[in-house]
Amino acid sequence: MLNIEHVHASYGPVRALQGVSLSVPRGKIIALLGANGAGKSSTLRAVSGLLHPSQGTIEFEGERIDRRSPESIVRLGISQVPEGRQLFTGLSVMDNLRLGAYVRRDGSAVRRDLERVYAYFPILEQRSRQAAGLLSGGEQQMLAIGRALMANPRLLLLDEPSLGLAPIVVRDIFKIIRAFNESEGLTILLVEQNANLALEMAHYGYLLDTGSISLHDSAKNLRSNESVRRGYLGKAPAPAP
Repeated sequence: MLNIEHVHASYGPVRALQGVSLSVPRGKIIALLGANGAGKSSTLRAVSGLLHPSQGTIEFEGERIDRRSPESIVRLGISQVPEGRQLFTGLSVMDNLRLGAYVRRDGSAVRRDLERVYAYFPILEQRSRQAAGLLSGGEQQMLAIGRALMANPRLLLLDEPSLGLAPIVVRDIFKIIRAFNESEGLTILLVEQNANLALEMAHYGYLLDTGSISLHDSAKNLRSNESVRRGYLGKAPAPAP
């Protein structure tokens, strides 16, 4: 569904991506791991049109998108949940959700998708008239995900969905993310600092190191890889007897 080939990108003189290549097959969850500053968020920004590559190509369902505007990329079927949620905190929960559908003109389908979001996140319906800034951190993350779903994406980009949340809230949100994939076939590219949790859910993973892919494999193999375990999972294999 998504193919990134030899992408380079910079913020002024600072190189963020240096030849990144990865693929996201339809219907799969792909994890993108790495330390802070490795280029994970920059990769998502390049896909969503917020950062234009200086070299390389990005294709979505066979169509090149690396020179498209962000709104046209949303129309193609890609939606991003940004790091830090970036909600309109002075607007109501309902208005934030409606803004997620701003590129759509299919009113009846938008209403159905709103009901779908409420089915996944009932607390959002209960607080639909409340200002988004008054929600708890977990509720705000639910709203950010719900807003992205209102664009009716086929590919969902998730940037650090566990950031700043209590472990029990993180588990609940990741269960719902898994349900998007398993029940609805939604394809997901996941950036997540909690490598254990990401690899538990993902089918395949890529490891970014200073703007380049240093390792990629099935999620199962990455979880048992000694260097990954030592560097990202907080544990090393037990020594042989």
